[in-house]
Amino acid sequence: MFDSILFHVMIIGLLGVASQWLSWRFRLPAIVVMSVAGLAIGPIFGLIDPKEDFGHLFKPVISIAVAIILYEGSLNLNFKEISGMKRPIIRIVTLGAFIAWIFGSLAAHYVAGLSWTVALVIGGLFIVTGPTVILPLLRQAKLKQRTAAILKWEGIIVDPFGALLAVFAFEIIKIFTTDGVHPSALLLFLAASLFAVLLGWGLGKGIGSMMERGYVPEFLKAPTVFVTVIACFAVSDELMHETGLLAVTAMGITMANMSISSIKDMRHFKENISILLISSIFVMLTASLSMNILKQIFDWHILLFVALMLFIVRPLSIWLSTIGTDLTMKERALVGWIAPRGIVALTVSGYFAESLLEAGYEDAHILTSLTFALVFATVCAHGFSISWLAKRWGLAVDDKPGVLLIGSNRFTVGLAKALGEADVPVLVADESWRRLQRARAAAVPVYHGEILSEQTEYRLDMTPYEYMIAATDDDAYNALICNTFVPEIGRNNLYQLSADTERRLASVDYGQTIGGNTLFSEEATWAALNEKVEHHYIFRKTELTEQYGYEQYVKERDEGAVLLLILKTTGKVLFYLKGSSLKGEAGDIVISLSPPVKEVNKMKEKIAEQRKLH
Repeated sequence: MFDSILFHVMIIGLLGVASQWLSWRFRLPAIVVMSVAGLAIGPIFGLIDPKEDFGHLFKPVISIAVAIILYEGSLNLNFKEISGMKRPIIRIVTLGAFIAWIFGSLAAHYVAGLSWTVALVIGGLFIVTGPTVILPLLRQAKLKQRTAAILKWEGIIVDPFGALLAVFAFEIIKIFTTDGVHPSALLLFLAASLFAVLLGWGLGKGIGSMMERGYVPEFLKAPTVFVTVIACFAVSDELMHETGLLAVTAMGITMANMSISSIKDMRHFKENISILLISSIFVMLTASLSMNILKQIFDWHILLFVALMLFIVRPLSIWLSTIGTDLTMKERALVGWIAPRGIVALTVSGYFAESLLEAGYEDAHILTSLTFALVFATVCAHGFSISWLAKRWGLAVDDKPGVLLIGSNRFTVGLAKALGEADVPVLVADESWRRLQRARAAAVPVYHGEILSEQTEYRLDMTPYEYMIAATDDDAYNALICNTFVPEIGRNNLYQLSADTERRLASVDYGQTIGGNTLFSEEATWAALNEKVEHHYIFRKTELTEQYGYEQYVKERDEGAVLLLILKTTGKVLFYLKGSSLKGEAGDIVISLSPPVKEVNKMKEKIAEQRKLH
């Protein structure tokens, strides 16, 4: 009853997404959770065997998934992002990759006991990291923009080059060791690689131009790109194995740098697809392993090889390749440590294991075990250590979720100052330098620029900010900002001030999905809040205790006070919304906009005391 392919597909998808959710909920490395889930349902309990279930479709499904994931990653590679960082990135993906290949091959030969042929092939393959493992780690660790960009670019650029380097090494070896193989085969490989780049560039340019000129309707843009990516990969890969990855990478980078107006929508669609594919494919691959492969992993030659790759080969290749760059010692150390291997390494090593065994290299039988050992060791070691190391070395953003306020005015500046005094990361953004003058005078961090501009994506690091408040005097603009940032921040964490109560109450035709959550109450409009601040209302912070609880605070609060938010002891920020039923606990801080009654009374008492003295 439950032994059908349909049921197995459901199990794989369910476990993949559940693994992503568990990793998010408990701050665990997603790749590790997915690997454990795959091992549990595969070799450990023997519930499914995807390789047997899918038969001949297993490899094509994995290959297409990898192509889509790699394209989605390369769609984020806009050259504007690496302004000022081109030198270290170029050095890492060229010189660093070459050094890693040489030292990795030496380790494979002298430590893992592989022949020079197999060692050179696997050494080239193991330079890959890739978006399937790097992007989830970067999302988890919240690295600062500079370090994250280096790791992301290296992972996506080196991914196809690692596979091609392994093919290149294999082709050269066949020329010198196999009778009947002519050196022209090498020229054919180089020509196929060049064709892959040109194909990817041509398809990227063509599809991008068609979209900009309106030849593709909005509802067909994502499907058109989707099938074009598959076609790009399939055509190139049929001509020469593994060049398909190079083709889709070239296509993605081309489109990323064309300033296509709808690129953001496509990027979000592809990101959602990629997350689902990464989750499912990792579960499938680990579930396809056998117990013999798992037992083989514990061979001391394999374990020593993995240790050398982690602690010697990777750090040394980054250290040597970044000499003379402007990377700090801590940045070089973190980049030199983080290099998890993923789906590309697993899938391509399987192809080479079969090809090398057919060519008579019997030692190639341990390639799958060797690869999985390296993959699992790196995703565990780097997944559990990246956040800790990044925080320790100051390369990660603050743990506390920050608040980004759009629009500089009396209210937002006062709120930002109150949040800053409570150690909450905060930033006020506005396109007007004149309006920002108030924030700068209050020593509040500011960003000068249009938040909806494409340049903002590269000039402003959004990582520290978990909440966004659109607080300008224009309802429509506030709604537009909130809609734009739904994919990055999430609708639950997007808020806006009501600029005009009557307009919002009258707009019964507005969809509930338009704009952000309206803050505080319908009466607490932009004008009303700014008027209160102008009349010397105070942003008051009240800490709740066991003796002075939330109920007592609400009962005794000043008449006319506007409850704004609660700062939880965990660092989470809970904003008051219309009809919300928030409740504080001991240790929480309630921030309100209150009349200056207490301050006025204190001043009167002080004046009275001074008069008595005189």
